[in-house]
Amino acid sequence: MGDLARAVPDVDVWGRLTLVQLRRVGVDSLPVALFIAAFTGVVLALQASYTFRNTVPLYFVGTLVGKTMMLELGPVLAGLALAGRVGASMAAELGTMRVTEQVDALETLAYDPQSFLVLPRVLAGTASLALLDLTTPEFVKGLKLFYRFKDTWFGLFKSATFGFTITLVGCVVGLATRGGAEGVGLSTTRAVVYSAVLLLVLDAFWALVLLR
Repeated sequence: MGDLARAVPDVDVWGRLTLVQLRRVGVDSLPVALFIAAFTGVVLALQASYTFRNTVPLYFVGTLVGKTMMLELGPVLAGLALAGRVGASMAAELGTMRVTEQVDALETLAYDPQSFLVLPRVLAGTASLALLDLTTPEFVKGLKLFYRFKDTWFGLFKSATFGFTITLVGCVVGLATRGGAEGVGLSTTRAVVYSAVLLLVLDAFWALVLLR
């Protein structure tokens, strides 16, 4: 983290590269995030409507799904999926660069690997992790019933911390790779496992801190 903070002043290096990573991490991951949010919301709405039928007004389904997707399932499920897509990709890419001595070559050419490789990816991941909700008129009625602005920024804040964690873990594990192709494979696996565990721990932490 200290090396990453010291790389922040090198805007000329990481600024342009961050735009490239925003496309790779954000735009290219959008179909996955949309798919997860859409079908998770649909399944949750169907299950809730089945459970609540003849018990409570069905527009409460909107309240349940909206709260659950914004506060919990949206950020967590998207984060876990992108840990496999983004975190593993970054760990493999940087791990390969490490074992083939490309990182050493950057240092020889007076490039800081933190500002050239890590910071653009971390910034892109923090800014890109998104949350989507799908609604119908009845769903919207229930969603608005207990809506609070806090719900929106809480979900977005969690998503940003998840994106930061996924990309940081991928970069750190990737740059620590040793042992050729076998080491790259191990780093890829570790990046996914570490990211998934940290996301679940962060999720519980933010629930305790921000929902009190």
